[in-house]
Amino acid sequence: MNDMHLVMHGLAIKKHATPEDIASGIGLDLGSVRETLEKLVAARRVVEAKGRYLLAPAARMLLDADYSRYYESVRADPAFQAGYAGFERLNATLKQLITDWQTTTVRGQRVSNDHSDKDYDAKIIDRLGDLHERSEEPLGKLAAALPRLAIYRDKLEAALDKVEKGSIAWVSDAKIESYHTVWYELHEDLLRLMRRERTE
Repeated sequence: MNDMHLVMHGLAIKKHATPEDIASGIGLDLGSVRETLEKLVAARRVVEAKGRYLLAPAARMLLDADYSRYYESVRADPAFQAGYAGFERLNATLKQLITDWQTTTVRGQRVSNDHSDKDYDAKIIDRLGDLHERSEEPLGKLAAALPRLAIYRDKLEAALDKVEKGSIAWVSDAKIESYHTVWYELHEDLLRLMRRERTE
């Protein structure tokens, strides 16, 4: 597959991104990403505004058509299939964990978690560590079938490390590459490769 496909794919996942965001997500060097973005803007496949980039509607259709062409053999790989199935099984666990992280029960009512109860938070962080251990096998299979997916495994490990060192924003803060943010983007990546829709 070529750089144009990867950059458009990265934009489809990141939505409204800087070149740095895209490079970080797809494993291309920043210079290649900038050069490819210039070509895509000139071809009217990508729109630029204040240093951020967005896929044009026509580019989304072209990108969707590319997935079958580029990833048919990956989808047929038994390692990828096993990794994807394992990831999807853990995805429901992660969603519940994030719900429990963001909310708590006070006098029988579910309310926003202000993170003042350190013991409550610590239990959820322990659960996150356990989930991460369980994710290592499926993530390894996914990366074996499609090496660029190892980027997500490394980012998840880095986010968890920061959480366990006390920086709890790295559990789910959407403004940084928190554990939940990276997991969500990996899920989006996999769904696109598989041509499936996200279910909420």
